[in-house]
Amino acid sequence: MLRLDHITVAANELAEGVAYVETALGIAPPAGGAHPLMGTHNHLLRLSETAFLEVIAPNPSAPAPSRPRWFALDDARTRAVLAVSPRLMTWVVSTSDITSALATIPHVAKPAITVTRGHLEWLISVPPDGSMPFDGAFPTVIEWPAGPHPASRMADLGCSLVEFEIRHPEADTIAASLAGFLDDPRIRFSHDSAPSFRAVIRTPGGDRQLV
Repeated sequence: MLRLDHITVAANELAEGVAYVETALGIAPPAGGAHPLMGTHNHLLRLSETAFLEVIAPNPSAPAPSRPRWFALDDARTRAVLAVSPRLMTWVVSTSDITSALATIPHVAKPAITVTRGHLEWLISVPPDGSMPFDGAFPTVIEWPAGPHPASRMADLGCSLVEFEIRHPEADTIAASLAGFLDDPRIRFSHDSAPSFRAVIRTPGGDRQLV
């Protein structure tokens, strides 16, 4: 079984991404850390004890990675889109057995690689070219180490996820591939001419929308 783990806002510059989320939600996501393998860094906003919102961007202070960055951050089309504005780019689901998940779920990205942030180490599905299935509308799969979820150690600023909508021309295919693996009433799949996302997040100031 899969569980919604986090939703990801991408930006060409981290400060731009943080400002984008703060404008939308009225709350600035706190600093997270850096991912040496990918040459990225992030800010993180807790949504529950097992879920969070991530803002991610290339880290200009880090050495260039030896491989393409995850979430298609090095793709020229992605960079052009993010030059206009940061945006909700993709989503990540967690599993306790990523080997089995990658072997059984149709269309899932492969392989699972080891990534670190500070002292934290985990497994995540990232193709060698850094691409995302269905332009990010299909989730990345992650397996955290045993123990409390990283979100449980984040500051609780009173935010939670109410609804998450994935829009894509092949929404039915994505939904069918995840059927039987993911059951979350907050997640909706909708047809649209281009991939996009919409998250409704409950904040201390009321429900806000992030796209």
